[in-house]
Amino acid sequence: MLVKTLAESLPQRAYTATQVLENEAEISLSQQIALVALMERAGHACFRFMHENYPHVSKIFVLCGKGNNGGDGFVIARLAQEMGIHATVYLTTDKDSLVAESKAAFDLLLNTNATIIFQSELQLTTRFLQENDFDLVVDALFGIGFKGKLPPHYIDIIHAVNAYQATVISVDIPSGVDATTGYVATTAMIADVTVTLIVCKQGLFTGMAAQYVGQLYLADLEIGPQFQQAVDSSVEIQGQNNIPEKPQRHASSHKGDIGLLLSVGGNKGMPGAIRLSSESALRSGAALVAVCCHQENYSIVLNGRPELMLAPDDSDQLIKSQFYQKAKVLLCGPGLGKNTWSVALFNQVMASKKNCVIDADALHLLAKNFQYKDDWVLTPHPGEAAALLQCTVADIEKDRFKAVRNISQQYGGICILKGAGSLISDGKTVWINTSGNSGMATGGMGDVLSGIISALIMQSLTPVDAARLAVFIHGRSADIIATKQGKIGLLASDLFPEIQLLIN
Repeated sequence: MLVKTLAESLPQRAYTATQVLENEAEISLSQQIALVALMERAGHACFRFMHENYPHVSKIFVLCGKGNNGGDGFVIARLAQEMGIHATVYLTTDKDSLVAESKAAFDLLLNTNATIIFQSELQLTTRFLQENDFDLVVDALFGIGFKGKLPPHYIDIIHAVNAYQATVISVDIPSGVDATTGYVATTAMIADVTVTLIVCKQGLFTGMAAQYVGQLYLADLEIGPQFQQAVDSSVEIQGQNNIPEKPQRHASSHKGDIGLLLSVGGNKGMPGAIRLSSESALRSGAALVAVCCHQENYSIVLNGRPELMLAPDDSDQLIKSQFYQKAKVLLCGPGLGKNTWSVALFNQVMASKKNCVIDADALHLLAKNFQYKDDWVLTPHPGEAAALLQCTVADIEKDRFKAVRNISQQYGGICILKGAGSLISDGKTVWINTSGNSGMATGGMGDVLSGIISALIMQSLTPVDAARLAVFIHGRSADIIATKQGKIGLLASDLFPEIQLLIN
C-alpha cells in the first residue's frame, strides 16, 4: 500500500472530518471494499511505512482507543508481531466497547503473542515506557471524529508519551487535534510522523496543528481518487504544483506598463516596516515605488535604496500629488500607527478606487471604520483578524477556516489569514498554503508579504492569484534559506534575493 509524501500527492483538495466520516463507507463499498478490509488496508499502509522507514525497530508500543482508529492500531500491532517485532498494545477501553470492525481486528490480534494491557490494569507513565524501552510509539487513540476537550485520563496518557524519547507515528491524525480546524483544546500527541488516510483533512495544515503533526504523509488506501471525484470541497491545498502562474516580462515592457506603487505607512519612529514592504515590492517586480511616510523617516527609508521615491507625508498634499494620481496600486498599513496623521492618510486610501493591499495598523483602523471593497487584499495575523471580526484571538484560532471566510465576506475582496499554514480566501474557496516555516516568526515578515502582493497585482495578476502566489513565494523563500542556514535568526530582509529568484 503506497504512502506518499505531500510533495508527491499535491495538488488536491482537503476535507472536513464530517465529509470524510459521512462518505468513506459509501465510497469504500462502491469500490466493493468492506469496512473491515479498509481497516486492513489502513493498518498495512501504516505498518509498511513504519517498517520501511524504521527498519531496526524491535519493540513498539501501540495506543488504541475503541473506534476505528484503534482498529487500525490493532492491525499494525498484529503485523508487527508477525514480522518478529514485539508489540505491546495499551487499550483505553474494555474489549466489549470496541466498534464492530475494530472488534474483528482485535480478535485477530489475540491470535498473536502481542502483549495487551488494559487501562484498568495499568496507569500509563513515562517511567513504565522507559522501563520497557520501546523503540517506537503508534498513536491510534482518537481518529478524525474527535473534537473538544480530552478527558483527564487521556491527558495523562498523552503527557506520558510526549515526555518519552521515542519516535511517535500517529494514525490519520495526532490524538487531540481537531481534524476540521486544527485546534487543540487541551493537549495533543506530538507526532514525528502522521500518516493520514484516504484524503487530507484540512485541520492538519494550519494553526495549532503545526506543533503536533510532524512530517505528513498520505495513504489513500486506493480509494482516495474516487473519494475526491465523488465529494466536493471548497478547501484546496496549494504547493509547488498548485499555484497561479508567475508574471511574464515581455521584451518590449517598460516601467510605464508595470506602473507605480504608492506605499503608505512609516509613522514617526517606525520606518522599518514601510521600507521592507516597499523594497519587497521592487524585488517582486514593481517598476516604480513611492513611499508616503513621516518626514522624520525620509533619510532612513531611502538609505541604501535610491530606487525608492518619496511622496508628500501630508494627506491633503498627497491626494494632489502625481504619486497618488498615477499609482496603480496602494499599499497601506506597515508602520502606519493609529494617531491623527495615520487616520488622515488611511481615509485618503479608503477614498480611492484603486487596487489596495491593507496590512498591519490599517487593519485596526479598518476595524473601527468599516469599509467594503470587492478588489482589495486584507492581510491580517490572528490579532488583526480578531479586531476585524470583533472577537478574541482564541476565537480565531478555534476555526481559522471560518474566520478567513468571514472576513472576506464581511469586508469584501481577498483575505489572507497569516500564521502557520496561512489561509487565503475569496469568501467561498479557501486555499491552504504549505510553504514556510517557524523561522518566519520574526518582525517584518508580514511587511515583506504585503510588498510581494502589491507588485504581483501591478503585473496584471488578479487579487486572488496575486495573494495566493505571494504567500507561496514568501514561504518558499524562507524554506530555501532555512535549508541553507537554519530557521533561528532568519530576518525578513534575508528573503529579498530568494524572492527575486523565485519570481523569475
